[in-house]
Amino acid sequence: MTQADLSRATGIRAATINEIYNELVDRVNLDHLDRICEVLDCTLPDLMEYIPNAKRKTGKDLILEYHGNRGKKQL
Repeated sequence: MTQADLSRATGIRAATINEIYNELVDRVNLDHLDRICEVLDCTLPDLMEYIPNAKRKTGKDLILEYHGNRGKKQL
C-alpha cells in the first residue's frame, strides 16, 4: 500500500502520513493511529517500537516542559 492509498483509505492528509512515515513528528494523533490500524488490520506494536532515551528524562533526571502544566521552568 502506498502512502497515497493509506491517505485515501484513512482520510488522513497525505502530508501527515508522510511525516509519520518519515518520523518527522513529535506527537501522533491517537485517532490517526486508530484509523491506520483499522485500515491495515494491525495493532499499535505492529506500527511502533519503544526505544529508550539515551539520557533519562524522568525521576532524578526530570526535564520540566517550559509550557507544560508544571508551572514555570526552574533554572
